[in-house]
Amino acid sequence: MEWLDNATYWHWWVLGVILIVLEVFSPGAFFLWMAVSAGIVGFILLVVPDVSWEIQILTFALFSVASIVAWRLYLVKNPTKSDQPRLNRRGEQYVDRIFTLTEAVVNGQGKIKVDDTTWKISGDDCPAGSRVKIVGVDGVVLKVSLID
Repeated sequence: MEWLDNATYWHWWVLGVILIVLEVFSPGAFFLWMAVSAGIVGFILLVVPDVSWEIQILTFALFSVASIVAWRLYLVKNPTKSDQPRLNRRGEQYVDRIFTLTEAVVNGQGKIKVDDTTWKISGDDCPAGSRVKIVGVDGVVLKVSLID
């Protein structure tokens, strides 16, 4: 525990650099905010060098949690724009496409062959050979509507 008593500002700055390197190898903007917090604690120690190690760690923890939560809340309110917003949402890629049923939809449930995959579908009852349009996705079930 003696090394904690001798921690100086540059120890925190080195920790910040190490956390930034970790962020480079594991993206997700998690270690970045911890690195910023380590830099802030290092700056506080530069200004006020007699801060106890308990206060240093508490300050680091509080700034880390606060900055990570603030970043997550910011991302929820301001999502990242993408030129392919449905890239990892396979079911949503089929919305607005039209298919011909190979099996009838009975009691609102059925199956449809889409490319090389069979999907469960839900919608109004209709016979095999009907043309349906994918209008939405509910988990792994495609929602369809009959085309006249």
